[in-house]
Amino acid sequence: MLSIIQAAGWPIWPLLACSILALALIFERFVALQTKRVAPPRLLEEALSVSSRGAPAPDVVNQLAQNSALGEVLATGLRTLAADPQVSEGELRAAMEGAGRSAALRLEKYLNALATIASAAPLLGLFGTVIGMIEIFGSQGGAVTGGGNPAQLAHGISVALYNTAFGLIIAIPALIFWRYFRSRVDAYLLTLELAAEQFVRHLARLAGAPR
Repeated sequence: MLSIIQAAGWPIWPLLACSILALALIFERFVALQTKRVAPPRLLEEALSVSSRGAPAPDVVNQLAQNSALGEVLATGLRTLAADPQVSEGELRAAMEGAGRSAALRLEKYLNALATIASAAPLLGLFGTVIGMIEIFGSQGGAVTGGGNPAQLAHGISVALYNTAFGLIIAIPALIFWRYFRSRVDAYLLTLELAAEQFVRHLARLAGAPR
């Protein structure tokens, strides 16, 4: 591996930094976008059941808020209702929509950075290719007088090819994982929206608000 890095020359270092950053972002998103951290399957049913028997205790609401992104949205509705038992459905919806936007922002965290790496890596590889081509032409500067440098020529070719390959090796997985995480986030956001709408109607009935 060290010999490859040496053959690729100094332009490989930005690509290595991008690869390390991409791996860190991918690992972080895999952990953060687990279903249990975003929208546990039975959480809505449990919240509906608990709140149907009366206003939950504050510690129960706090525990719900810390459970997941969906739990935070549902807890916001419960807190809004506890603060004003006669709250309107519109006010409940507005409060939960605000919590939903905050949750959406956290779900989309680092996705733009991953997309940027997927876009920038081929350009960095192309930059390394240009550097290699410059070295190739530089090595042939004295070719007319027989002064070409074969070692410099070989190094220029290595720089050009290795950087092109590394740029693609980094960009392709980064793009694949970005699209994968993007689709997961979109699915989670739809789940949160549907659950929040159902919970809003449930809380509005509890408050006796006109619909």
